[in-house]
Amino acid sequence: MTLSPPSAAGGEGPLAIVCGGGSLPFAVADAAVRQGRNVLVFALTDWADPQRIAAYNHHWVRMGQYGRFKRLAQAEGCRDVVFIGAVGRPSLWLLWPDLGAVRILPRVLPLFKGGDNHLLSGLGRVFESEGFRLVGAHEIAPEILMPLGKVAGRDPTGTEQADIARGVELLRANAPFDIGQAVVVADNHVLAVEGPEGTDQMLARVAELRRSGRIRTPNGVGVLVKAAKVGQDQRLDLPSIGPRTVESAKRAGLAGIAVLAGSTVVAEPERLAVDAASAGIFVIGVSP
Repeated sequence: MTLSPPSAAGGEGPLAIVCGGGSLPFAVADAAVRQGRNVLVFALTDWADPQRIAAYNHHWVRMGQYGRFKRLAQAEGCRDVVFIGAVGRPSLWLLWPDLGAVRILPRVLPLFKGGDNHLLSGLGRVFESEGFRLVGAHEIAPEILMPLGKVAGRDPTGTEQADIARGVELLRANAPFDIGQAVVVADNHVLAVEGPEGTDQMLARVAELRRSGRIRTPNGVGVLVKAAKVGQDQRLDLPSIGPRTVESAKRAGLAGIAVLAGSTVVAEPERLAVDAASAGIFVIGVSP
């Protein structure tokens, strides 16, 4: 028998939130509570913030403890599951598989042979085959999505608009290779493409290239561009920015940050706007 899915906001029973690092999981949890839903947070050990977790009904789980998650979620009546928060790509050798995880391991192991979207979308299918329904964090809390237009700083110049367009084009071309969600472009020159290191480390690499003289453009030139991969499952791992991104962009000597509106999540938007204005960095949501 096939169940017709309930609406994401209304949902069906308590909402399970698998919680990584950062503030976004709590924004989603608070939005769900405002909608009248009970929330059960599964805090990932070594990633979730212990002090903030304490305010919510929660359980701690280690990466790979699927059996523990399933048992506790089902005991609470959770069918809907949201994955949100910063988490590094796990190594097979650093997982803590319990008996429940061992049971699904033959389906999970092949997923590690590919990029992040391949891994995450595959894990999503495994969860759904086990009776859970994956819900995008932005379906619960649409206010976390980047709006269209400028949110901080000045308007980008014509040259910067061209750099943004080039960055979006490059990310679209890279999508089939599942290698990253961010690039840095300055004066039509691609300075960096995000790999497994993540956005902040990519920007640290740009900062070091500037210090070493390998980048000739002066400080205050260049744009960080972020966009979800074409065909990406938007319930999992949407690109995100926050105050830390602004700080990293400033250290890299960039002029601004441009992300696709409606498919990028923003952590602590008020603080981000204040920090960006203080740093002299523009932040803008652009259309595809």
